[in-house]
This record gives sequence, C-alpha cells and structure tokens, in this order.
Amino acid sequence: MPALANRLPPVGLLAGSGRLPFLVASGMRRAGRKVVIVGLRGVASPRLADLADVFQWRGITRMGGWIATFRKHGVHEAVMIGGVTKREMYAPLRIVRFWPDWRTARTWYFRLRKDKRDNAVLLAVTDELRKDRIELVSSVRYCQEHLAGEGLMTQTPVPRKAVDDVEFGWRIARASADLDIGQSLAVKERDIIAVEAMEGTDAMIARAGDLCRVGGWTMIKVARPSQDMRFDVPTIGPNTIQNLHAARCVCLVVEAGKTFIADKPATLALADRLKVAVIGKRQDPAV
Repeated sequence: MPALANRLPPVGLLAGSGRLPFLVASGMRRAGRKVVIVGLRGVASPRLADLADVFQWRGITRMGGWIATFRKHGVHEAVMIGGVTKREMYAPLRIVRFWPDWRTARTWYFRLRKDKRDNAVLLAVTDELRKDRIELVSSVRYCQEHLAGEGLMTQTPVPRKAVDDVEFGWRIARASADLDIGQSLAVKERDIIAVEAMEGTDAMIARAGDLCRVGGWTMIKVARPSQDMRFDVPTIGPNTIQNLHAARCVCLVVEAGKTFIADKPATLALADRLKVAVIGKRQDPAV
C-alpha cells in the first residue's frame, strides 16, 4: 500500500527565518503531505531541508524562481511563513544582493510603485502566485495548537501596576496597527515608551529597555486589522521572552487566535520561570 504522502497532493512552503517554518513543515508531514520547501537564501535555515521531500534555495527577490520550483513539483497549494525584514532592502550593496528577476521587478516597480507597505506587497505576491494556479493558504492550517488563547496563559499574574497599562496600551496598539505603522509597542504608567517600526520587535524591546531602566513596563503585540492568516502572523517565542526579561518587561499582551506562540508549552513555561505574565486579548467585535 503506498504511503499516504504519495497519495495526497504536494504542498509548498515558502520559508523565511525563525522557528515557525519548522512548525509548519512538521505539521504538513503529520498531515501526510509531500513537502516542497523553497528556502529564501540568506534568511531561511538550511536545517529545513531535513523536513522536506524537496528543498530548493531561491533569492528573496526571485519570485519567478519560487514559482518555477513549485510548478515543477506539482504544487498548487502553499504556505508562506517566517521572517523577512525590510531593513535588509536598505543595506549597503542592496542592488547587488537583491537584484530582482523580471517577475519581481515588474511587480515592485509597477503594481507597488505607489504603495510598498507590507500588506500591499504580500497581496501582490499572492496574486502573482495565483496566476500560475498556486494558492496561498492559511499559515496556521498545519499548526493550530500553537495559536495564543484568550485570557491569562501563564501562572504568573499581571502585576497590579500593569493592569491599566494593558487596557491603555491595547487601544493604542490597535490604532497603530490600523495605520500600518507597527504591530507592537511598550507602555508604562499609561505612557508610550516605544513603538515598533521597521527595526522589528526584538530591536524595539531592547530600545524600550534602554529608555525605561526602572523596568515594570508592558508590551502589546497585535495583528493587522482583518489579519490575513495566509501571511506571516504576529509571533512570539522563547527568544521574545528572554529579551523581554532582559529589558525588565513584566507583562506581554498578544492577540488571541491571531498570534503564533512558537513551541507554546516551552515558551509559557519559560515566561513563568522569568516572571513575565502573558495574556491573550481579542479585538472588540464592534471595531
């Protein structure tokens, strides 16, 4: 009797950095799928090859190459997951390092000429893949168990002095995400310490720690409005908790049902050891 993976259609994984591509690839294998991974060169981990039936390196700005690999191996359904930071696009020698193929150049300089915000880029990539009958599917389909729940997820309670900051910071973070400015911020005593921009969450955490030496601050991380779960969703993991502890943060608020917690049991256990409260909140349905 042939293996189940040989009877189900193959599934693709376009992989960036971090732990999430490993969780998704493992979930795909548990589902009995043949896994075709396109690793973004200089970003994805080479260890992903151990979880792939087919593994191919492609450049970040070589969209035509991604599509060619998936088409060659019969992929019509794919997940795009993992980190890719925009700041790399502004590094020295960026023209050489990120020389685009024709398909990427046409998308970047024509369709995205007036709007290069993250969501616009991701939607443009989705449309290009769809032209070749490759449909991006929800990035959480194969690892639902790692999504944040609602309410307190740690044994460590929210410190009394941080309770007001949770509610205040949540409203500001939602407004910031609605404007596509940043999805994370730091707050203490109803005062905004830092807002995430292009530098990414970890850099913002370090900056907040430098600015608030006394500690006791709260971080809020939310999804974009009407978050498209096909795309890279907000993520925390053990490194996030370690960085928050080092920066003297006492509470982390994430959006329930729309935030990945990489290696969830281990991450929450680490938060308890380091006395960082972790809670999940849901967006007001009326918003």
